[in-house]
Amino acid sequence: MDLLGATGGPVRIAGRGLPRDELFGWASAVAAEIRGADAVAVHATASLETVAAVVGGLLAGVPVVPVPPDSGPAERAHILGDSGASLLLAARDAAPRADGEPPFIPVDALPRDGSTTADPGAGATALILYTSGTTGAPKGVPISRGAIAAGLDALAGAWAWTPDDVLVHGLPLFHVHGLVLGVLGALRVGSPLVHTGRPKPEAYAAAAQDDGGSLFFGVPTVWSRTAADPSAAQALRGARLLVSGSAPLPVPVFERLAQLTGHRPVERYGMTETLITVSARADGDRRPGYVGTPLTGVETRLAGEDGGPVPADGETPGELHVRAPLLFKGYLNRPDATAESFTADGWFRTGDIATIGPDGWHRIVGRASTDLIKSGGYRIGAGEIENALLAHPAVREAAVVGTPHDDLGEQVTAYVVADGVAERQLIDFVAERLSAHKRPRVVHLVASLPRNAMGKVVKTRLAPPA
Repeated sequence: MDLLGATGGPVRIAGRGLPRDELFGWASAVAAEIRGADAVAVHATASLETVAAVVGGLLAGVPVVPVPPDSGPAERAHILGDSGASLLLAARDAAPRADGEPPFIPVDALPRDGSTTADPGAGATALILYTSGTTGAPKGVPISRGAIAAGLDALAGAWAWTPDDVLVHGLPLFHVHGLVLGVLGALRVGSPLVHTGRPKPEAYAAAAQDDGGSLFFGVPTVWSRTAADPSAAQALRGARLLVSGSAPLPVPVFERLAQLTGHRPVERYGMTETLITVSARADGDRRPGYVGTPLTGVETRLAGEDGGPVPADGETPGELHVRAPLLFKGYLNRPDATAESFTADGWFRTGDIATIGPDGWHRIVGRASTDLIKSGGYRIGAGEIENALLAHPAVREAAVVGTPHDDLGEQVTAYVVADGVAERQLIDFVAERLSAHKRPRVVHLVASLPRNAMGKVVKTRLAPPA
């Protein structure tokens, strides 16, 4: 199927740009080199070579396996071996190459005048993306061409995304957010793409002023830093839409961005396995702390711990289940994990805890494994407490987890990056704003929070200061 649009604007990555036709000529040369391969790995730096390699895989009908450029030897070996990639694509000097890795094709040595294309069906695998691996070895997630097309079309409708937009972001090119939305989305819609190399507030501001950036993608860390840089934030006033995803956007950051930029950010929710399933709309309401309503073709429901239904009353949390044409069909080489992730009636169990209001608006409480705290008979969402802590002017970052407690089962424990404030002051600050059982019983003041490449806090690596 034709996954990429027929026409569109130029692509610029980290200061290097190409017209669309030249990019596709280069990608066609890549396609000619890899045709017939079972899968190809791409050393996914923020570069034109990465885009040419990925598009080349799509044109050839060969599944592409993006490899994080900062992956350690064990993770890299796992991804290359598990995926069955028979070739490795990168710029000549970009990729570290170890013994036993697939044969290497230097993308920057290929011509830019190819014309090779294939026409695989909608069910053919386009990408094999790997989960972040926070609870074990990363799992391979095959994403079909049809799922990507359906997901991008649904987002284009929700966000009124057209070829007249100029998309700006600086996100990694090996995940859904930066690669599928941030590159393939622009190529399918036909809008010019400006990738800033790194997602720095000053780079976003420059793209707004110099390139006419109208649609900006960022993760909460990017928007938090932008909100802390008033001049950069104010430069985004001429934009059309600011989109936040990959992790919950703290309410104080939402409100600060709205104040400085004049834009209430659009939040959305998705996973590697599902692509984007829930979002606020460009022409609709945008509520801090909420991720919107299901996209076209997406169904959601909540389930309790016993598997029974949870009411959509906006208050009662349950595990979010999703059913949609955007979903993957199962993990690569992991039938056990696939079976555990789907219910008997075909819904994907996201592992995320959410509430759904009577009007269909979704609020993500957090991961069932780390963000739902069971304390003294109460079910407490970590995100609500994190937002309360972030409302304190001295607090820069906050992460909340449940830790063992002899009497309560679990106690609310917070890890906070802050200046000039004591543990007791923060506990009292939260107690003044939330129910008594939600206040942290312990606050650890730390220098930083552990994060992965997408800016998500890795709560399994939180530890009290030595």
